[in-house]
Amino acid sequence: MPHRPERLAESIRDELTEMIEGELGDPRIGLASITEVHLDSHARVAHIFVAVAGDEGEQRRNLEGLLRARAFLRAQLAARLQLRQAPELRFELDRSEQSQARIDQLLERARKRRAAAGRRGPSGDSPTEEP
Repeated sequence: MPHRPERLAESIRDELTEMIEGELGDPRIGLASITEVHLDSHARVAHIFVAVAGDEGEQRRNLEGLLRARAFLRAQLAARLQLRQAPELRFELDRSEQSQARIDQLLERARKRRAAAGRRGPSGDSPTEEP
């Protein structure tokens, strides 16, 4: 089975998504979605990347709720996916959207600077109209 780790990671993502959305009663866990699951080479540790809507405090509360539910989630994964031993779950905030937004902001700023420099001309002076 050459793609087993990828399939297992996808199954873990699907099952965790279902459990988080419908089965966890922890009020700290709000709008959290699992974006990626990375398994180590022996499938003993699963790094679960979670995107959380809201400010830094809300993200922290969601992560705390998920960490508290970790043992329950792991046991449920083992049962649902028929695993002898489910991987250890390590939840991490997915900051890729924030990083992408920052990169987009910097690129836009660079475009504006280039456009402004092009209007000034090579000597740095504003272009003048000829009569």
